[in-house]
Amino acid sequence: MRRSLPGITAAAGALALALTACGGSGTSGSDSSSKSQAEVDPATLKAELTWWDTSDPTNEAPVFKDLIKRFNKKYPNVKIKYQSVPFADAQNKFKTAAEAGEGAPDVMRAEVAWVPEFAAAGHLYALDGTSLLEDKDFLETPLSSNVYKGKTYGVPQVTDTLGLMYNKKLFKEAGINKPPTTWQEVEEASKKLKDKAGVDGIYLNSAGYFVLPFMYGEGGDLVDDEKKQILVGSDENKAGIKTAVDLIDSGAAPKPDANDAYGTMMTLFKEGKVGMIMNGPWEVANIIKDPGFGGTKNLGIAPVPAGSKGAGSPVGGHNYVVYSGLDEKKADAATAFIEYMSSPESQAYIADELGLLPTSEKAYELVKDNAQVTAWEEPLKVSKPRPWIPEGGLFFTPLDAMATKTLVKGDDVSSTLDATAKTYKSDVVPDYELP
Repeated sequence: MRRSLPGITAAAGALALALTACGGSGTSGSDSSSKSQAEVDPATLKAELTWWDTSDPTNEAPVFKDLIKRFNKKYPNVKIKYQSVPFADAQNKFKTAAEAGEGAPDVMRAEVAWVPEFAAAGHLYALDGTSLLEDKDFLETPLSSNVYKGKTYGVPQVTDTLGLMYNKKLFKEAGINKPPTTWQEVEEASKKLKDKAGVDGIYLNSAGYFVLPFMYGEGGDLVDDEKKQILVGSDENKAGIKTAVDLIDSGAAPKPDANDAYGTMMTLFKEGKVGMIMNGPWEVANIIKDPGFGGTKNLGIAPVPAGSKGAGSPVGGHNYVVYSGLDEKKADAATAFIEYMSSPESQAYIADELGLLPTSEKAYELVKDNAQVTAWEEPLKVSKPRPWIPEGGLFFTPLDAMATKTLVKGDDVSSTLDATAKTYKSDVVPDYELP
């Protein structure tokens, strides 16, 4: 049974939003004359908010649009001006608009790595002292991506990680009884899939985010934000990328497509032409709805395979953030909107419809019978938070180039990673040191 939404503090919320923009001064506090939102008739709350939704417009956006309709049943006079912004464009588009002081949204769905970058630039309101963070049960890791220099600049929407997805029907044909737990077992399973089921074993997406499990599996990382060191070119990372290259060279994985490795990976997996991929919860609904795949019962989900130092996959996800240029007269409406969208009930609805992972304990209680969600319990146990620094959103352009060079073009792993480390020094974290 869905529970009613908790109340929010209206005047105090507006006051906190007005005073806690990044770099601002003052403290938020309760005005003795302020009323809680529970005491305010929602029909009296009037505003127009622009919301940038960066979710997939085909598979995910319809669910968020439906949540807006539900929100408007409770708040009929808060108009949400919905704008679908391509994820690949949203980061730079927001920065450009915020710096120009024109065209930025009131509320945005931001990728976790963008939050510290936007906060450091002064583009976001800090939400400390608002009801958005009071008496909530957000999970520690998703919430941590919103924290920059001791202040919290967002509310978690969904969290995710990478997992090993596999086709159960093909596994059965190949005589594979359980998912592989190491990269060596992946190679062995791939040989069985090719010999007995006539399909490729695993398709590796040649993008930086998707090679992190290989690096983490050898004890590697991108940077050490405490020591201010660049770790991209470490021996651990070189060993991890070499493992990925070896899977391709051995035939366990086909060479990734040079132009659209992600799209090719998804097409081949849904068509049953490859037995395994690494991907996240955001693709579950897309896969199981494909008429040629075989539905929920055919999709297996397991933790990413381990390297010599164990298994590790990156933490991802998205947050709701508030633009620091928001007219404070809209603060009550923005607070109400985000609180509704991030409530356990809304998170449960998103999980049920899309298979995306909630960020609160109560939401998990509401979806405990949802196999699409509970299947990610084990993959999440090996997930590893990325460094939440302003430069985090810049990590992946050079990492993407490295992955393409090594996995697609066959360039030397060691020299390519050394060059990537130098690019980090010149373009990403110039204040950090190379070992």
